[in-house]
Amino acid sequence: MPVTNQVKNQHLLWRAGFGPAVEQLGEISKYTPAQYYKAIVKASDKRPKYINVAGEDLVNMYEGLMDAGRRAKLTADDRRELGRRQREAVRDLNIYWLKEMVASPAQLREKMAFFWHGHFASRNQNIFYNQLLLQVIRENALSDFGTLLKEVSRSASMLYFLNNQQNRKGRPNENFAREVMELFTLGRGNYTENDIKEAARAFTGWTANARGEFVFRKNFHDEDDKTFFGKKGNFDGDDILKMILKNKQTAKYITQKIYRFFVNDNVDEKITADLAERFYKSDYDISRLMEGIFTSDWFYSEKNIGAKIKSPIELLAGIQRMVPMKLDNDNALMQLQKLLGQQLLYPPNVAGWPGGKSWIDSSSLMTRMRIPQMFTDRDELNLTPKQDDDQMMGRKNDGTASVPVGKKKNAYAINAKIEWPQYISKYEGVKRDDLISSIKQNLLQVNTPGLENALGKTVDASSREAYIKTVTVQLMSTPEYQLC
Repeated sequence: MPVTNQVKNQHLLWRAGFGPAVEQLGEISKYTPAQYYKAIVKASDKRPKYINVAGEDLVNMYEGLMDAGRRAKLTADDRRELGRRQREAVRDLNIYWLKEMVASPAQLREKMAFFWHGHFASRNQNIFYNQLLLQVIRENALSDFGTLLKEVSRSASMLYFLNNQQNRKGRPNENFAREVMELFTLGRGNYTENDIKEAARAFTGWTANARGEFVFRKNFHDEDDKTFFGKKGNFDGDDILKMILKNKQTAKYITQKIYRFFVNDNVDEKITADLAERFYKSDYDISRLMEGIFTSDWFYSEKNIGAKIKSPIELLAGIQRMVPMKLDNDNALMQLQKLLGQQLLYPPNVAGWPGGKSWIDSSSLMTRMRIPQMFTDRDELNLTPKQDDDQMMGRKNDGTASVPVGKKKNAYAINAKIEWPQYISKYEGVKRDDLISSIKQNLLQVNTPGLENALGKTVDASSREAYIKTVTVQLMSTPEYQLC
């Protein structure tokens, strides 16, 4: 496929967002990637609105736990009910954010937040902690990495997920300190075991209250000298984070991870070394790093276009951006996330999702290729998600299951109401003989010779409308559509 202006802009829209939206069809080829990127940045410059899905009843129940008198009156049933409502609210937060990815004009911000959500992977059944962490990530997704690192490290969700509430003088818990270095900043092998032990002592006393506010418990903090990176002093947690940021390995590690996520799974060492140096000298300015990537000539080279497998979230969001729809049953989106192996707010572990080729196996590929048909034909989702007890955190039923339809076991109706007229109108000026080629150009980032001929034999040609619908669905059901 020639690297035309349209191909380049679609490449940008997939990597700096969740793919082209239907309203952008017809204009994608009119602008240069530089012009498009400028518009994308401008659309993401506003502070994101706080996402709050916790209803008043849940807030009142939760606040009851903060009052000693009310807490003493809570029964076991009350606590179970609170847990159930918390799980439902986390599910609602998942769906709300996915819809933001689909509909928000701030595509770059949401895509960066999606990346950081996987980088700073955290699982917590407390809806209030989840909401606070998500806001921190969305607010700071394009700011500077130092601020983002500090704010995430002080979040209740992360502190509790990594057990730092148990980290106190004389009984240090190393989990938080280890993951901050291994997964969040330096990468494995770029620190010593002694650095972990000493950093853990520095983070003693870091915890959060029930409202999710950071709390430093001075009486739990180890105030003796620590030796970290060969330097000795009475360091606290903030000192450790600053010293980590001064280490150029942090810039290198973050830059390479961003390159793998946004550019190519195969890292170009020369390019990332240059990007990392500039990232470090800019005081970890994330916006400048991303500008350096998305406005470079090498980003738009053939080897990087169509070179990545869409994550499940990218796939689900991308389909809904191109073919606008409303779902009667939002829980179907949770089921699809489970089936495909990526649930927002439910990373498999603190390392997040491995991505790349791990997204595809013989089973998941077939499921992926069925999804467009499920949306368009009111097909029933009658597959059973894998029971991942690690991901479920010991909960075989996490409150996210949909209501079965009919008599089929494990069958769930998606019931998508697709707004086809908006989509079909974009092809009004296209000749019948050119429709497949035009739709293919809008949907696929890789060229497959002979695909037009193969589709021509199976599409519904009874009317122009039926023809456009079936070509679209069949192209979205190909292995090629899994790539971006």
